[in-house]
Amino acid sequence: MTFKTLQTAMAEQGYIASGDLAMALHLSLQLGRPLLLEGAAGVGKTEVARVLAAVQDTQLIRLQCYEGLDAAQAIYEWNYQRQLLAIRAASEDGETGRQVEARIFSDEFLLERPLLKAIRQTKAPVLLIDEIDRADEEFEAYLLEILSEFQITIPEMGTITAKTRPMVILTANGTRDLSDALRRRCLYAHVPYPDLETELSILVTRYPEITDRLCAQIVGFVQSLRKQELEKKPGIAEMLDFAAALMGLGVADLTDDPAILQASLATLLKTQMDRDAIPTEIAQRLAGKAA
Repeated sequence: MTFKTLQTAMAEQGYIASGDLAMALHLSLQLGRPLLLEGAAGVGKTEVARVLAAVQDTQLIRLQCYEGLDAAQAIYEWNYQRQLLAIRAASEDGETGRQVEARIFSDEFLLERPLLKAIRQTKAPVLLIDEIDRADEEFEAYLLEILSEFQITIPEMGTITAKTRPMVILTANGTRDLSDALRRRCLYAHVPYPDLETELSILVTRYPEITDRLCAQIVGFVQSLRKQELEKKPGIAEMLDFAAALMGLGVADLTDDPAILQASLATLLKTQMDRDAIPTEIAQRLAGKAA
C-alpha cells in the first residue's frame, strides 16, 4: 500500500490526513517502527489509530496512560480471587502443591492487559498507547523494553514473544518531555490544528448534507475562536459537535439568532473561564467575520 493509497483509504473512513502524516504512517508500517504523534488535545491523534485499524481490518487495542500506571495494569495480572478459590478446592481434594501451582499459574487464571493482549494476537493489531506523556518516566522506560523486543516475561510462565508485530501508535499532548530514548525508537509526526481547506473537507466528509454557506461559517468561526485567549481551544471533535448542534436546531446562518449561537458554544467551550471570555458580542463579531 503506497502512502497515497493509505491517505485515500483513511479519507474513505472519514479521516482527512495531511501528506506529512500519511507519509509518516506509511513509513511506520513499512519499517515496522512505532509512530509517535504529538499535538494539542483534540486535533485527531487518537483517531489516527482507530482509522488505521479500520483500514487494515484489524483489532484496535488501546492503553490509556495516566500517572501511576504500572506493569500490572498495562501488561498482565493474575486473577487472585479465582486462584484462592482454586487453592481451597484443591486442598479439599488432596492435590499436591506442585500440581496446584502448575494449574493456577496458567492461561486460565491470567488477566491480559493491553500490552500482553497486543503481542498475543494472531493477526497484527493496532496498539494505541494514548497520552504516553501522562505516564511516569519509570513506566516509559519499561515500555521501551517491550517496544524493542516485542516480548514479555511472566516469571511463572516464561517469555512470551509476539506472534505478529503490532502496529504501534503513541500519542502525546506535551504534558511532560519524553525521553530521548523513546523518541529514537519511534518515527515522528506533529499533528497541528487543520488548516481551513482541510477542516472544511473534514466537516463535509462527516456531514455531506450541510450547506456550503453554513459549512464555511462554522469552520471560519471555530478557526477564529482558536485564535482567542482560551484555556482549552476547541478541537475537531468539538467543531463537529458544534456543526451537529446547529444543524439539529435548524440554523442556516450563524448570524441569524445570537441566543442560539451563544447557547451552542456549550459544544466548543468547556471551561467557565472560556465561556466568560466569549460573551455574546464577541461571538457575534466572530460569526460576522465568518459569514
